[in-house]
Amino acid sequence: MRVVVTGGSGFVGQRLCEKLLSNGHLVQVVSRHPRKASGKLPDECDIRDSALGFIDTPPDAIINLAGEPIAAKRWSEAQKAKLVQSRIKATHQLVTLCEQLQANGQPVPKVMISGSAMGYYGDQGSRMVTEETPPHDEFAHQLCVKWEAAAKPVEALGVRLAILRTGLVLDAGGGALQKMLPPFKLGLGGRFGSGEQYMPWIHREDLVDAIVFLLEKEGLNGAFNGSAPHPATNAEFSKTLAKRLNRPAIFPVPAVVLKAGLGEMSRLLLTGADMRPARLIEAGFEFQYPTLDKALAEILKRD
Repeated sequence: MRVVVTGGSGFVGQRLCEKLLSNGHLVQVVSRHPRKASGKLPDECDIRDSALGFIDTPPDAIINLAGEPIAAKRWSEAQKAKLVQSRIKATHQLVTLCEQLQANGQPVPKVMISGSAMGYYGDQGSRMVTEETPPHDEFAHQLCVKWEAAAKPVEALGVRLAILRTGLVLDAGGGALQKMLPPFKLGLGGRFGSGEQYMPWIHREDLVDAIVFLLEKEGLNGAFNGSAPHPATNAEFSKTLAKRLNRPAIFPVPAVVLKAGLGEMSRLLLTGADMRPARLIEAGFEFQYPTLDKALAEILKRD
């Protein structure tokens, strides 16, 4: 298939593009900075600065991963608006591509895999969360609702739409783990707040495989939780990471310190959801790294 990817030069996107090419697909990447993106991606990728740039070579599928990093800056009102608009703008452009293809009498893509996040569910405490769990209304939920809604119009065009609500993506060289490793390697790591909040996570290889699974397996639509089947609390995550590094984890960060330093964004660290990939498992997807200990063992041997 010819596959358009947004966010292709990101932490997940780079590995995804490699995987798609190895599976025999043709990869078209949308990037605001094509020259910069070309330095991160395989030479076989066709990189253009707009999704509409591919109207002359209609894609068979779309994978939408674009969006401003949610934890890059403190959540001012302006930054929250930027987080929303970056996702909606990229998604709207893909919808417009599909609409213009149909208007031109060209075939529309068969499938669109569009990103979302665990934040859709908001703070769920210790309740087990599946795709059917009612969300808790807060900013992260509102962001994801708008992001998901922006992709919905493609369904009216006959495009199969799968939404992937992703947990923390773990691998060497980037993502959440890159920020956590330095203090833990120094023996200065510890839980955040009470440590009782759940941290849905997924190994990057499993996430990429899940995206390809949704892409290639017909009939799968709607929302899917993109996280490992065994989420961990923050305290369990800290303990497992420290154990794998042969370091103690005895320096907790009090909730009051995180709230003072990060404001509303501290909710990313102090709240969570016991999110389970019920629909992926039901569809037959198999995880290479179902447990945190196995995932960290594989990652840290390469770090």
